[in-house]
Amino acid sequence: MLQKRVVVNKPIHSISPFTLLDYPDKTACILWFAGCNMRCVYCYNPGIVLGKGTQSYADALAFLSRRKALLDGVVLSGGECTLHKGLPDFCRQLKAEGWLVKVDTNGSNPGMMADLLTHGLIDYVALDYKAPAGKYFAVTQSSLYTKFEETLELLMRGDVKFEIRTTVHADLLHEEDLQAMVDDLGLRGFEGSLFIQHFINDTITLGKLEGTRKRIDPGRVKHHCIELIVRN
Repeated sequence: MLQKRVVVNKPIHSISPFTLLDYPDKTACILWFAGCNMRCVYCYNPGIVLGKGTQSYADALAFLSRRKALLDGVVLSGGECTLHKGLPDFCRQLKAEGWLVKVDTNGSNPGMMADLLTHGLIDYVALDYKAPAGKYFAVTQSSLYTKFEETLELLMRGDVKFEIRTTVHADLLHEEDLQAMVDDLGLRGFEGSLFIQHFINDTITLGKLEGTRKRIDPGRVKHHCIELIVRN
């Protein structure tokens, strides 16, 4: 009698075993989830965005069981981790084992974010504000700005700590674009920090952009109650 083949879901592309930079004030590892619903032209992780997973949730849990003396938390990144339907159950397992859980997201799946927030499955969120509405498609090759808005509003109404960050490639975004984003956040009542990450890598990108060392000047942006913090 033929045995039915068991298909194991492998959503995780790879694991970075240790980071001091990706979870504020915590030691953590990063689980890179395969696949994304955006095609940001500056993206320098085409292997993760376009590739397939190599490790299952069980593989990740086994890895973490060996790291309990070294790590405080787990960063769920990508790609876009919220595209994976098994994420809430995986987060439940992580929380049951005592891990702090941070999610990096493009904000395109507010339904998943609402589930994670409602059930207390995450401790910190980094939300990417990719571009102002008028440039969102040009930068992300997607029409998901309204989904991003929904996720932002969810986070602003909730109790989970979160940050907003923007990757700036100087050929795509300029000071006036940052001004539009800051003005938008101010109108929404946001009073936190907007973290700026300049793209300075000389590497292959999804949009085949040229490498750049150029930077924009956040000092030219009037930011009112919002603090602009440059991370590089």
